[in-house]
Amino acid sequence: MDHLQYLMVLGACLLVTLPLEVVLGARVYRQPRRLAVAVLPAAALFYLWDAVAVSRGHWTFSASYVTGVTLPLGVPLEELAFFVVVPICSLLSFEAVRNLLDADRRTAVPVLALVRRRGSLRAAGSRPVAGDR
Repeated sequence: MDHLQYLMVLGACLLVTLPLEVVLGARVYRQPRRLAVAVLPAAALFYLWDAVAVSRGHWTFSASYVTGVTLPLGVPLEELAFFVVVPICSLLSFEAVRNLLDADRRTAVPVLALVRRRGSLRAAGSRPVAGDR
């Protein structure tokens, strides 16, 4: 079972962030072309970086924690999966937070908008306090 740990952790990352797509409307999976453009160039670059590092002996992957499926240039399957899964989870998180902030701005900004007045910041529509000019 240890040889599946890397893939199980990546699967758990996808599972944990799935509600960000479904509940919070991150809309990452609903835009596959944009997702591919965002993820694949970096994944390809890091894949090549790993291949060079492995070929030079800078680092290795423990056979105990990978499936043994080796892709071209000696990179384990799990490593390529990492380069795809982690950016997807990051994008899901980013888009979910952005949606939350945008929703908050749509409802809260008119009330909480800050206005710069004579060198001080205060909520829009608020009355000046003592000492405020």
